Amino acid sequence: MSHKKVFPAKLEGSVKVPGDKSISQRVAMLASLAEGTSKVTGYLNGEDARSTLSAMEQMGAKAEFRDDALYITGVAGKLQSPAEPLDMGNSGTGTRLLAGLVAGAGLEVSMIGDESLSSRPMGRIRQPLELMGAHIGLTGKRGTLPMMIAGGKLKGTGYLLPMASAQVKSCVLLAGLFADGKTTVIEPRPTRDHTEKLFQALGIPIQINGLEISIEGFGQEGPRFKARNFVVPGDFSSAAFWIVAIAARPGAELVLENVGLNPRRTALLDVMERMGADLEITLTEKQGDPYGTIKVRGARLHGTVIEGDEIPNLIDELPVIAVAAALAEGKTEIRDAAELRVKESDRIAEVVKNLQLFGVEVEELDDGMIISGPTDLKTPAVAINSHDDHRIAMSVAILNSFSDGPITIENVSCVDTSYPEFWQHMEQLGGQVE
Repeated sequence: MSHKKVFPAKLEGSVKVPGDKSISQRVAMLASLAEGTSKVTGYLNGEDARSTLSAMEQMGAKAEFRDDALYITGVAGKLQSPAEPLDMGNSGTGTRLLAGLVAGAGLEVSMIGDESLSSRPMGRIRQPLELMGAHIGLTGKRGTLPMMIAGGKLKGTGYLLPMASAQVKSCVLLAGLFADGKTTVIEPRPTRDHTEKLFQALGIPIQINGLEISIEGFGQEGPRFKARNFVVPGDFSSAAFWIVAIAARPGAELVLENVGLNPRRTALLDVMERMGADLEITLTEKQGDPYGTIKVRGARLHGTVIEGDEIPNLIDELPVIAVAAALAEGKTEIRDAAELRVKESDRIAEVVKNLQLFGVEVEELDDGMIISGPTDLKTPAVAINSHDDHRIAMSVAILNSFSDGPITIENVSCVDTSYPEFWQHMEQLGGQVE
């Protein structure tokens, strides 16, 4: 059991967050399909992104880290059946997206994962993939890993997403690359569009009409496109921890450079500005997935309501937003976020429980929570278990930086899935970690 002892801290300075996990995983898949060798700068060398890259290597791609970049030699559209099950570790994104890719490519593949991933539902991708003609086998009453996929000869289809999910959308679009006919996905709300932007960058024809996204399938032969260079911006979800840590500290200041600023990912900035945060955003690159610099100055925050269409675009940031809410004046309501219950942990239950341990007044809802602040945080007398959820572990660390004493956080190796340098950066900004 790994653990960290984290002390209260006065954080400020500058830090460079690691590459975006979601983009890294998508780049690994598409560069592995390409013809030739792609150079990828900024690829996240965390466990989730590595498991996705390893899966692509099992299906014929070649990958090498060299000179601060990742070089991926693709298979020119011809994926090979892996000799062993694809071990996706803890990566729900990698699993759901890759399921679409291998179903379209006509492979018979078994996908497995760690205990946490194996408890998360996969039925949401089975329905559209089977509608297109694939056969998906899942285990357990909830439809979980291990997953068996037998694909090929898929037919394009129209699919209305029952919930706003970039993972399901991307799964269907990746399967649609190998389908006969047009595949159309209709979203109930806008979600992350990294897959669509990468298709456009690679010259894969895609039509986007509001919430309706369509591609014309290439059939069983699949798409053919040339390798290219990719730049993966810094992960906004990783930057979010430091944005909150500084925004709630009057007088503190932080600079974050080369952070991804895709509008479908940055709803946290809107929420923090509503709460009174002092933010200065400078765009460096506007094409493709934009990125730039975020300057944060600490201020007194006040509560807000977070619900509706903005939820899909800050779903990963909600645990750390709850930290800001605990320190803000008045009530903060988080609603329409039931999706949090089927992440690496039940994030609603875990956030509520952890806030209460610090003395925060919080009410648990089926789809969110109501948090009252500001709170004079008291260090819990017990260690806090992350339940192998990286965002829970990091959110608790940020929360404790405002408390009156050190705390032990158990099961923190999960942080390596998305942000291996988190503890190092905590110390770089003035924190103390043992």
